[in-house]
Amino acid sequence: MTLPAARPPAAGVTPRYGGRPAAADLTVGVPDGSFTVIVGPAACGKSALLRAFAGQVRPAAGQVLLDGGRIATLPARQLARRMGLLPQSATAPGGITVADLVARGRYPQQGLLRRWSPEDRRIVCDAMTATSVEALADRSVDELSGGQRQRVWLAVAIARRTPLLLLDEPTAFLDVAHQVEVLDLCARLRREQGRTLVVVLRDLHQAARYATHLIALRDGAVVAEGPPGEIVTADLVRRVFDLPGQVVPDPRTGTPLVVPPAPR
Repeated sequence: MTLPAARPPAAGVTPRYGGRPAAADLTVGVPDGSFTVIVGPAACGKSALLRAFAGQVRPAAGQVLLDGGRIATLPARQLARRMGLLPQSATAPGGITVADLVARGRYPQQGLLRRWSPEDRRIVCDAMTATSVEALADRSVDELSGGQRQRVWLAVAIARRTPLLLLDEPTAFLDVAHQVEVLDLCARLRREQGRTLVVVLRDLHQAARYATHLIALRDGAVVAEGPPGEIVTADLVRRVFDLPGQVVPDPRTGTPLVVPPAPR
C-alpha cells in the first residue's frame, strides 16, 4: 500500500480493526496529487484502510509506504508534518474555543524554537474562512452542533498545510448544502494547492462526481480501483452495493450517475 504513488505498491496490507483483521491483503496505491475516494457498504473496511494509511494502526501483514518509505519508521512529528487527518469521531478538550482548536493544527509545523507567527495566524484565519466557521471563533466547541463541529475539525486539518490530507467521512452530520461546500473545498485544495486527498465517503454519487481516483471495497477486498469514469458501471454497483440499476452520465458533469430501479 503506497501513499502517495502512481505506481503499484511494494506489498499488500491487512488492516486491523478492534484487534482483528478488517481486510485481507489490500494492494492499493494513491496517485500523487489525486482526489482519491474510498467507497463501499458499511463495515467493509473503509475506515480501517484509512487508519492504516495514517499510521494509526499497524497492519496485521504487509506495509504502508509514504513516498517510498515505510510509514511505520517515521517519527510521529515528521509524519504529522506530511499528513493531516480528520478522523470520523474527534474529541476536543473541554471548554476550548474554535479559534484555539484550529490554531492547534499549526503545532506540528512549529519546531522547538519557532514561535507563533503572523503567517500562522493568517493560515488559521484562512482555514476558518474556507470552512465557514470564522463567526464561531470565540465559541466553545462544546456548544456547537454536530455539523458545526465537523467543519471546525476540517479547519484544523486544513490549517496543518500538509501535502497529504486524509478525511474520514468529512460530510457526516452536514446538510446537503454544506456537504457540497466541503467537497468543493477539497477539490480546490487539490486543484489550487496541489494537495493529495484520501477521503472516505458513503455517497457513491458524490464520490463519482468529485474523485479523480476511486477505490471500491466490499467485504474487506478491493473490487475495483481507478478513475470513476472507467470503473463505475452497473455491474460494479451491483457487486459492491447489491443495488441493481443503470449508470448514466451526470447531465451537469458527465461523471457516472447511478439510477436505481423504479419503486415497486
